[in-house]
Amino acid sequence: MQEKIAALKANIQSVVLGKSGPVDLMLTTLLAGGHLLLEDVPGIGKTLLARALAKSLDGLFHRIQFTSDLIPADITGGSLFDPKEQRFSFVPGPIFANILLADEINRTTPRTQSAMLEAMSERQVSCDGVSHPLPDPFMVIATENPIEFEGTYPLPESQLDRFLLRISLGYPDRGSELEILRQHQDGEPVEHLKAIVSLDDIRQMRESARQVRVAEELRAYIIDIVESTRRGEELQVGVSPRGAIALLRAAQAAALVAGRDFVIPDDIKRLAVPVLAHRVVPNQTFQTDRRAMVEELIGRLVERITVPV
Repeated sequence: MQEKIAALKANIQSVVLGKSGPVDLMLTTLLAGGHLLLEDVPGIGKTLLARALAKSLDGLFHRIQFTSDLIPADITGGSLFDPKEQRFSFVPGPIFANILLADEINRTTPRTQSAMLEAMSERQVSCDGVSHPLPDPFMVIATENPIEFEGTYPLPESQLDRFLLRISLGYPDRGSELEILRQHQDGEPVEHLKAIVSLDDIRQMRESARQVRVAEELRAYIIDIVESTRRGEELQVGVSPRGAIALLRAAQAAALVAGRDFVIPDDIKRLAVPVLAHRVVPNQTFQTDRRAMVEELIGRLVERITVPV
């Protein structure tokens, strides 16, 4: 199992250069059975990261470019009349994929954004009273641009809560960027990636992640962190029990990605900000850099909690 995880990581990093941290977090999200929100400026490699993962899996990949005129049926599919059969039948939309890239998800209206909620939570789509299960595994990788506000619709808290992690990529270091220029001189390197793990492999990895051992002291450590967000004056809404479960699942998956069958305190501490910061609501409304403020606050709260030895 560890050999396959290492091979998957190496395959992705062969085209996503200088981003070992974000790659680890993406694999953590995948093995925890969650969804990932990539929030960063254009041109950083958000789409590349999603495509590299999809190319490395022997599964179905779809990309949806979110725009203001998109409607829910464009994503989920709907019933169409078949004149030959003289009846309505369900035609699946692009959400029926193993890896779904929801590009610039905040550019579509709240009504269309809400079409993703059932799929992300229940792994199914309902149409005309009938539920249609999504493929297994199913993972949404959504992107959004944090510096452009014209023509965008901020994701509501209920939808943000469906993402296991929210991360940024940041700019590559100089050496990595030089190598990026060399790789792209003759085309797109991601197009040459081969699938190296099957969907059965991913399902087995997810089952292994759930078997990763978590000491009782570490479960209490997670609750201490979560409870700290519900006290004090800085936050209007703290982390819910769903957020605590998300931190537990993410820590288990991160331990497996790191080659361990047990969680350590550093797993929880490192993941607290990307797992929890988008699940809280500050008391004050900040027009700019609200994310940075909330992430700094969560970081301070975590530092105050005694780490179990």
